[in-house]
Amino acid sequence: MKKIGMFLMFTVALFINYSCSKHDDEVIINCFAESVYIKLHNSTDAANPKLMNYSVEYSGTGTLTSVKWNFGDGTTGTGAAVTHTYTAAGEYTATAEVTVKVDGSECTSIPKRTVTVN
Repeated sequence: MKKIGMFLMFTVALFINYSCSKHDDEVIINCFAESVYIKLHNSTDAANPKLMNYSVEYSGTGTLTSVKWNFGDGTTGTGAAVTHTYTAAGEYTATAEVTVKVDGSECTSIPKRTVTVN
């Protein structure tokens, strides 16, 4: 009886371990794969060199659910396409926290772009 109980506990523990790990691994792999489809774009406004236009392009199989920007100067913004005016010339690293929903899971990637403002 003791052996059967130990065997059942071992089987249940093994099943739980592999079922959770496999799913977690698949989510990580899917998130990494989806991050390849995220592209950051930026351009300087022709009339105002301190005004930067930023956008995120996503061409994967999921749905883009949110984009949170950090412009590298202490300010933030939200949306797939934003504009930002820097107050001083310099080099800034802008990041976009991009969240994509794929097969019921949410994946977040944080690509960055270094820009020079004149």
